[in-house]
Amino acid sequence: MIEEGRHDEANTKPRVKERNPPATARAAGRRSMKDCFFLTMKDCFARPIASAPDAWFDMVERDWNDGEKVIDRTTKRRRCLNLGSYNYLGFGSFDEYCTPRVIESLKKFSASTCSSRVDAGTTSVHVELEECVAKYVGKHSAIVFGMGYATNSFIIPVLIGKGGLIISDSLNHSSIINGARGSGANIRIFQHNSIYSMEREICKLPEIVSICKRYKAYVYLDKAHSIGAIGNTGRGVCELLGVNTADVDIMMGTFSKSFASCGGYIAGSKFHFLCFCRSYPIFEAPLPGSSLRNINFNSFRTQIISAIRVILGEDGSNRGAQKLARIRENSNYFRSELRNMGFKVLGDVDSPVMPIMLYHPAKIPAFSRECLRENVAIAVVGFPATPLMLGRARICISASHSKQDLIKALEVISKVGDLTGVKYFPAAPKKQEEEKDTIKLV
Repeated sequence: MIEEGRHDEANTKPRVKERNPPATARAAGRRSMKDCFFLTMKDCFARPIASAPDAWFDMVERDWNDGEKVIDRTTKRRRCLNLGSYNYLGFGSFDEYCTPRVIESLKKFSASTCSSRVDAGTTSVHVELEECVAKYVGKHSAIVFGMGYATNSFIIPVLIGKGGLIISDSLNHSSIINGARGSGANIRIFQHNSIYSMEREICKLPEIVSICKRYKAYVYLDKAHSIGAIGNTGRGVCELLGVNTADVDIMMGTFSKSFASCGGYIAGSKFHFLCFCRSYPIFEAPLPGSSLRNINFNSFRTQIISAIRVILGEDGSNRGAQKLARIRENSNYFRSELRNMGFKVLGDVDSPVMPIMLYHPAKIPAFSRECLRENVAIAVVGFPATPLMLGRARICISASHSKQDLIKALEVISKVGDLTGVKYFPAAPKKQEEEKDTIKLV
């Protein structure tokens, strides 16, 4: 487009006004917006803790002035109710069955193999873990990885390449997005109906499986948050929705949520597929500068195996069944009470993660800071992880939370919701609340 009007004497050519700024300028603008957004609420993220992430934990207090780039840690500790950790089944602290076995594993195998399985070999714990995971999820074989994010981003390019077609949920996790982009395959996005996304909504898996059978497509199911947390025996969305695991070609999951460890897994029905995956040594390489995330730490593998045994009752107790019942009861009770208070809460029944919509960016730091002032620690999410006007607080419920913990959290969140103006619906009448069936908490 030609800009009309002024011409320089030295150059009589008319000035050309660009319709769109260059890509580099747009990218710089996005970075600037992101930096400005982050700097106004930097104290709300990456808060350090100084204890195990149990129902309550010790948070390190910090000194920070609005807009400064550096946050100084202090020697003070604040005891907070933990509503921000993916400690679904409460294995994140000392466990009477898991912890002694992890310690024994450290004595027997040392801390780590210090390299990938291609270089340092496979231990008996590797084999035991993969057999345990395959049996647990209902598949023929499984392979474990050192990082949950990398499980998706690395394995998808192995499964599909140029000429292939990936049909992906519009709100899929960034690990799936990066894996799909790295594959070189054609990507088509469909409107959000996520299997288990930022919204904590569970997809219509039976219908998806039916469509895939009709068109001879493969189903790749990410169970990162559902495995161990939902279903009668914690086997995730397949169990919850009654889908035969044989109808899901590839299952992915992580160990950092329900099992209090690290890493991820891929499980499938065809052994040659898993052998093909093992031929790529990058999948088992240690992470530079972050060796604590390497699944070659035998203690981490032992933690996963022990947690699965507790869930299945193979430890000789019914603690696993109690944990699964508790997480369902706690989650459904908490979600119901939040909605009765007038909050906009996303997610489905039985989900232990419930986003409370805050919407306006200014409400994100206000909500977070006021909850912390009352010794309740929550996680908040904003741009660029979500669209600018879809900020939210993400509440994570655990089986380790007691009834008293939940009541305190609800009191604080209700108070802060009134203060920040994020109760977007009228509260349920008291009479209606009393008549409505409630979940009894032990």
